[in-house]
Amino acid sequence: MEILAIFFLLLIALLMLGIPVGYCIGVTSVVAFVIKWGYPNLSFGLIAQMLVYGINNFPILAVPLFLLVGALMNETSITNRLFSFANSLVGHIRGGLAHVNILGSMIFSGMSGAAAADAAGLGQVEIKAMEEAGYDKDFSCAVTAASATIGPVIPPSVPMVLFGVLANVSVSKLFIGGLIPGILMGFAQMALCALYAKKRAYPKGDRFRVGEAVKSFRMAFLTLMTPVIIIGGIWTGVFTATEAAGVAAFYVGILGLLIYKEIKWDRLVSTFKRVARDSAAIMFILACAQIYSTALTRTQVPEFIVDLIFSISKDPLVIILLLNLILFIAGCFMSTAETIALLTPLIAPLFPKLGIDPIHFGVVMVLNLMIGQLTPPFGVVLYIIVRVGNIPFNRLVRACIPFYFPTMAVLLLCIFFPFLITLLPKIVFR
Repeated sequence: MEILAIFFLLLIALLMLGIPVGYCIGVTSVVAFVIKWGYPNLSFGLIAQMLVYGINNFPILAVPLFLLVGALMNETSITNRLFSFANSLVGHIRGGLAHVNILGSMIFSGMSGAAAADAAGLGQVEIKAMEEAGYDKDFSCAVTAASATIGPVIPPSVPMVLFGVLANVSVSKLFIGGLIPGILMGFAQMALCALYAKKRAYPKGDRFRVGEAVKSFRMAFLTLMTPVIIIGGIWTGVFTATEAAGVAAFYVGILGLLIYKEIKWDRLVSTFKRVARDSAAIMFILACAQIYSTALTRTQVPEFIVDLIFSISKDPLVIILLLNLILFIAGCFMSTAETIALLTPLIAPLFPKLGIDPIHFGVVMVLNLMIGQLTPPFGVVLYIIVRVGNIPFNRLVRACIPFYFPTMAVLLLCIFFPFLITLLPKIVFR
């Protein structure tokens, strides 16, 4: 009990001081080892091996590769092609550009796997088009921010890769499991936009023209093949999620460099540097998470938490709801990667004891944390849209509040009806 108290109190104290989460969990774990074994018996060589082992994992390669896919797409006209294609399909209905915004994000999410890439790439195009068509800035920015959170739910998904590695769960199954919830998120947000469009009399676009749709499809065809390659390859078993990331990065690179010829070599180098920097930050968190996971196991923290949870309820549904409340609170104060690295080693050992399907919980966890991307004080998507949309932070937060409810509704549906997540993985990987 003493080690447990020190473990969590020290971790919370370090986090409150603003120290990066990787250092927080690393230092806390080392302190726990010292208390458990004593400083003379502590092997720093073993700790160094744990750090290396934490990232010596094939599925982790998908993280920098999917980040590279998103970065390369934002260097080309891919975002404009996607927007034009989505506009040709749904732009003709009332409030059409809001639906275009969401549909575009759903398509883009099948390529990048990160909400930040969606917000930064498509966001600029979407907000500008909506404002020029007569939509107010607050609504335009809110729709853009909310639709960006669909990205990590529809495969591919960087957060799902992190969860899969830390929880020792199939990343491919997590990807396929996110398809239905991601589509439901898009439809739920579109339903809300339809209500706003009717109430505020937002404009309709030009009437639907088959020729225009075919033309925009041709322009976007090569781009649209990216999610087909990723999801189709995983679905058919041609390659794993990690291999899909490599194929997607190569394919998008060929599009930008040789076919569209929009990526300059000097920009390519700076893109690689930016992706390497972002990847290094995530990798360091994952490396420290390995020490953290070992410290939790050696200090028997999961057993204590199981006993604590069982004292509240033994119903798996009640337990999942309780864990989701914890995730929601944590997601408001930490980034998605940090929350997954911090809580997954703590929660994953409980799954077999609590009767929880790790595929179901993994997708639910990512979906839950997407609400945190829109929640102050640390919602990453909010800060990107503030910059891209040139809107005050408090105005954006107020405008985003209605969009919390569609995502929460889908989250609750996925919690109460697990088959929405587990059905496709069972069909594909039977």
